Amino acid sequence: MTRQELIGSFVDRNTLLSNQSTGRGAAWRLPPAEKKNGSKGKAAASLEPLLLQIRMELSRRLQVWRQLAETCGVSSIEQSLQQLWMLLLLCVLCRLSFRMGLVPPVKHAVSALTGMLGLFLFFQLHMLWVLWLSGLCYAVLLLGRRSGSRGLFLSAVILVYLLFGELHLIDAVTWHKIRGSQMVVAMKAISLAFDLDRGAVCSLPSPAQFLGYVLFVGTAVFGPWISFSTYRRAVDGVQLSWSWLLSSALSLLKSHACLLVCTCIAPYLFPLFVPIYGSALTHRWLRAYENAVSFHFSNYYVGHLSEGTSMLAGAGFTEEKEHVCWDTSVVKPLQVEMPRSMVLVVTSWNVPMSRWLKSYVFKNALKAGTFPAILVTYTASALLHGLSFHLGAVLLSLGFITYVEHGNAV
Repeated sequence: MTRQELIGSFVDRNTLLSNQSTGRGAAWRLPPAEKKNGSKGKAAASLEPLLLQIRMELSRRLQVWRQLAETCGVSSIEQSLQQLWMLLLLCVLCRLSFRMGLVPPVKHAVSALTGMLGLFLFFQLHMLWVLWLSGLCYAVLLLGRRSGSRGLFLSAVILVYLLFGELHLIDAVTWHKIRGSQMVVAMKAISLAFDLDRGAVCSLPSPAQFLGYVLFVGTAVFGPWISFSTYRRAVDGVQLSWSWLLSSALSLLKSHACLLVCTCIAPYLFPLFVPIYGSALTHRWLRAYENAVSFHFSNYYVGHLSEGTSMLAGAGFTEEKEHVCWDTSVVKPLQVEMPRSMVLVVTSWNVPMSRWLKSYVFKNALKAGTFPAILVTYTASALLHGLSFHLGAVLLSLGFITYVEHGNAV
């Protein structure tokens, strides 16, 4: 059922307004001041139509909400689970293989193979573009293994590849479909290159180790970016526990709650859930707000989903003495919707990517000054997300705002 049909079945606003204007709604209006001295029975009788109107209003709302839950809510959850259950199973298999005491090369091979299968489930043969980018990145690292500027050189190669691919290699629809996975591979390879330059990683990983990292099934499809050290800790295979399973399930539950808001609540926010009708002038702004809420919660859906898949596959934990805490965080919706500053919005929208940009872009560009470093950081983010004028304008605007807010303190 369309949005217009649902709202039309909820209330005929024009009829309600005409009833009020012609006096037919006077039966449930409060008595005038000069009649307040009448009997309490008459006052109560005059309120009965008003209470009846309220009960009818609530009844109509409940009926439409129930219809929306049956037609939109159930189908959205079913479709999501049908697409995800095999990926979740692959994550669990990868996690179990890390605990089986296999030799490291076999673990890396399992990580790479399950990641490839996960990519194939979602992208079919288009996954070959992701594999091509992975091979290109390792070839560049291998050729420049004696160089001290592998991070900058690989960043330039990846940038050229992404721009050329979006403009010339394949059609826009297919490219946008695989762009997220390619962005994750690019971020992992660039971070590894800079870590090699800085000495955080001692030597170039083997091909199996590299492919296991960039194609790690917990992050290959939906992200998030994880560092090479995080992947190595996942391969070591911490003990299975209820906290691991419950944390993963909680993130998956939150992701599907955000999916329901995105698909079944946000598009019908006014007036089915919030009784604001607006005029012809304000209707456009109400619809714009609905679209913004839907977009926000679609990001939260992917973010919480990536939390669940990464933890389910064994990544995303911290160790405090002998206690393992599964506390990976990709999105923070409350800090985005009710922020204290725009910087908090940027860092909470995608926590791992914000950390990546700060560690591998901002700090490297800081030699040129704070303001140029901020511009370079947001430009890099815009290019990684694709050639979109609107997105680029938004990100660069955020760059100016964050510099004004915290430029002197960075």
